[in-house]
This record gives sequence, C-alpha cells and structure tokens, in this order.
Amino acid sequence: MKVYRNDREYPPEYREVLEELSTVIDPISTMNILDAGLLAGLDVSDNTLKIWLAVESNAYYNMIGGAAIAHSKIIGDIMERFALVKFPRVYIYDMKNNLLAKFEKK
Repeated sequence: MKVYRNDREYPPEYREVLEELSTVIDPISTMNILDAGLLAGLDVSDNTLKIWLAVESNAYYNMIGGAAIAHSKIIGDIMERFALVKFPRVYIYDMKNNLLAKFEKK
C-alpha cells in the first residue's frame, strides 16, 4: 500500500487512478475525497485496485446518520468508476483494514 499524500510523485498507473478519484465528492464536505483527506492509501496493480479510506467503519458515530450515508455514497461512486470498468478486482478498506466493499469478476 502506498500512503496517499498530495505532494508525492506517483507512477502513471497511480496517477490515472488518482485523477479519477479526484472526481469522487464527499457529500458532507462537498470536496473531492483527496482534498477532504478521506483517501488514506491505495495499491494499484494490473488487475486489482485496493483503496484505504480514512474512516472507521465500526465506530458508533459512523454507523448512524449522515456519516454512514456519505461513506456509502463514496464507496458506491468508487465502485461505479473502477469495478469492471478498469479493474476486475476492487477492494475498499477502512483504517483498521476492515473490508468495506469488494468486487471480483467471476
């Protein structure tokens, strides 16, 4: 996993993914997930994309209300842009490495 920092140089395959992730909007802050600090890390290979979001999925405050809806929207937007469109396998994790979403082409 590469920890995401906006001032870091990334290889071309990472830059392509980051460019697409910059279009995913956090509904709470109305900023893209890169500027909002929600992207913690990513791992890009030929056929697999792994993304770590700076959220705690099992924290009480994230299980109810606006945060849960926002996280669900963000995860859905990521899957819509990458699952099967660009990668046959997409995994999204929280900060504790809990799997939040998984797509695997069968």
